Amino acid sequence: MSVPDARLRQISARFAELEARLASGQLEGKDFVAASRDFSELEPVARKAEEVMAMRAELASLAELDDPEMRELAEEEIARLKEELPAAEHALAIAMLPRDSADSRSAMLEIRAGTGGDEAALFAGDLYRMYERFAADQGWRIEPVSMSSSEVGGCKEVVAQITGDGVFAKLKFESGVHRVQRVPTTESGGRIHTSAATVAVLPEPDEVDVQIEDKDLKIDVYRASGAGGQHVNTTDSAVRITHLPTNTVVTCQDGRSQHKNKEKAMQVLRVRLFEAQREAVHDEEAAARKAMVGSGDRSERIRTYNFPQGRVTDHRINLTLHRLPEILEGPGLGELIDALIAEDQAKRLAALGE
Repeated sequence: MSVPDARLRQISARFAELEARLASGQLEGKDFVAASRDFSELEPVARKAEEVMAMRAELASLAELDDPEMRELAEEEIARLKEELPAAEHALAIAMLPRDSADSRSAMLEIRAGTGGDEAALFAGDLYRMYERFAADQGWRIEPVSMSSSEVGGCKEVVAQITGDGVFAKLKFESGVHRVQRVPTTESGGRIHTSAATVAVLPEPDEVDVQIEDKDLKIDVYRASGAGGQHVNTTDSAVRITHLPTNTVVTCQDGRSQHKNKEKAMQVLRVRLFEAQREAVHDEEAAARKAMVGSGDRSERIRTYNFPQGRVTDHRINLTLHRLPEILEGPGLGELIDALIAEDQAKRLAALGE
């Protein structure tokens, strides 16, 4: 898809305008936040637009050369530019695709054991460790907000905050049912069992995105329960927050202090209310996401992790990689994520050309 020069000049002018506004020092509060976000989103597009314009201008200039001695050198340069320009234009077209406004944000990761009992809880724990390692490889910070451990060492449910640039853009395609096929350690007959866990990745809002009034909150404190040694059941540190207008309930009991638990619960509440706002605006996307996440039943899945064959298959793009250990270790997950992003970009580019 070739973008007209006039459109590229518009992009360049808009970027220069935003740069000047931010440098003026006259923007404050919401205006500064909005302009900064627009600038960061437009910058990669503007840089690629400048590159394409420069290559086109150089081609035009070389084509007008009349000097015979320079012509031979010019032909070599023209051949090089004609070879490189399509790739630059393709990169520009991808950069210009409409973006989810939440792509640049941090995210809240939620993993829940589905069908499969103890084995599902163990698999949920494996998934959490995979995302932990992938986050570390990306230079992101991951911090558990709440975790419900199973008796066999896995996780019935874990909610974690992942902080960094572009977290949601990379992890949003992880939402859905993940299925595992393996022989459990408790299986004496060597039979392969199938279990499942659900993953949801929700973008974190800015303070200006979600306004929460104190009068709309009901906050209860109680004693934490479960494993935790001497700190459990000695103080009323666990916190339950109910957002009365939406009846959204969030609990947190992992922190040692009531203040820390309240802070984490409010983070989760903001994320869930922001997601509700996004769903209200994008009903079709919300329906698709809910359908994808599903109930955790074995028959619903976006990805299968097959231990006997050492393979991982993403069913949405029919991609199978025989590198299961590397993927579960974290870094190998990047190849799957990159393939999902590339497929999404290709579909959206094709839709624009229709």
